[in-house]
Amino acid sequence: MSFHDATLEFDYERASVARIVAESVAREVGEIDDERSRTEIQRDGETVRLEVDAEDVVALRAALNTWFSLVDVAERTADVGSRTLE
Repeated sequence: MSFHDATLEFDYERASVARIVAESVAREVGEIDDERSRTEIQRDGETVRLEVDAEDVVALRAALNTWFSLVDVAERTADVGSRTLE
C-alpha cells in the first residue's frame, strides 16, 4: 500500500510523559486508519514514534494533520496532569 510515508518522532524529558502520550494516541490507531492510510505507533523510553503510510499525498497530509492534533492534545493533557501532581 505504501506509496508515501512519514515518520514522526516526539521526544520528551521523561519516559512517563512519553508513555502517557503514546497510550493516549494509540487508542486511535485503527479507528482513524482507512483504505488510504495506516499508522503504527511505538514508544522507546522518552521517544514516541508514529509511522504513517498513505496511498496518496492528500491522504498522507490528512493523516499527519490528524496525528499532530491528537499528539498536541495528549501533550497538553499530560502537562496539566503533571502540574496538578506537583
